[in-house]
Amino acid sequence: MESRSDVYASAGVDITAGYRSVELMKEHIKKTLTKGVVSDVGGFGGLFELDLEGITKPVLVSGTDGVGTKLKIAFLMDKHDTVGIDCVAMCVNDIICCGAKPLFFLDYIACGKNVPEKIADIVKGVSDGCVQAGAALIGGETAEMPGFYPEDEYDLAGYSTGVVDKAKIIDNSTMKEGDVVIALASSGVHSNGFSLVRKVFDVENNDIQKPVDELGGRSIGETLLTPTKIYVKPVLALLEKANVKAISHITGGGFYENIPRSIPDGFGAYIERSKVNVLPIFNMIAKTGGIEERDMFNTFNMGVGMSIIVDEADADVAVATLKEAGEDAYIMGCVRKSDEKVVISHE
Repeated sequence: MESRSDVYASAGVDITAGYRSVELMKEHIKKTLTKGVVSDVGGFGGLFELDLEGITKPVLVSGTDGVGTKLKIAFLMDKHDTVGIDCVAMCVNDIICCGAKPLFFLDYIACGKNVPEKIADIVKGVSDGCVQAGAALIGGETAEMPGFYPEDEYDLAGYSTGVVDKAKIIDNSTMKEGDVVIALASSGVHSNGFSLVRKVFDVENNDIQKPVDELGGRSIGETLLTPTKIYVKPVLALLEKANVKAISHITGGGFYENIPRSIPDGFGAYIERSKVNVLPIFNMIAKTGGIEERDMFNTFNMGVGMSIIVDEADADVAVATLKEAGEDAYIMGCVRKSDEKVVISHE
């Protein structure tokens, strides 16, 4: 494409860098394409043809989110090829809570200076996340905004749409006392609570790249950048085998904010603290920051990225199905009649 504006470049926007970014990212986007994709990258809109075979009453489910201040860790580590996975995960993990299969994804990158190789790295991560979720990356936007963002910084957000048959939307109306709460292990801090994490570790003024014994020899920076786990395919497999009554994506607000979102009035999740496999990074955050356990469980996922509620009779099949799909899944509690939505018991 022959297009260049010297006067625009003098204001800090290099449109030729944008074209170069698109060319570099095409190889990553290609691996995400599914049979529903109609359009190519570079058009004014992403086109996707719905395959409604086996779906009687299709309901579209959409989600949008960003990566948040976890990006500050990426800047400090100068590593940009995994935060895109976080961006996808934050959207598709929400969508799957309704029982919907993600269909496609779009990203938005705003930066102070368009460095094509860096943008391509970011999109590589987005593409990797889309592959994990089975969603196609059908479009996006890279906005170069000099004077608004520092030259070496950027923001990243995304949007996804999925589909579910209306009759198969996850419904908690049959939830009852004795139902089982299953934990799906997280890969780390995921993409929430990083304003507190950055404060606790004072990341701008400390060496976060040196190995740490408590983290198995990994550095704080490397551990914090571990991408958010994407649970789409394991949960879709589970939905074929068990009657799932509720799913909660454990994000900002931790257990106390997210688990109640899927539980009807009159019931609460009774969680046995001894059964929760808390990851070392959370113990380190609590110790370094002097943070009370209640606040930890009200801020972070604590090693549980998603909770799933099933009938007690389905519990063994559910755990086995999730493990077969590669997840570290285990029972961490049950549903009880209660006015408290979440009780974390030390008994």
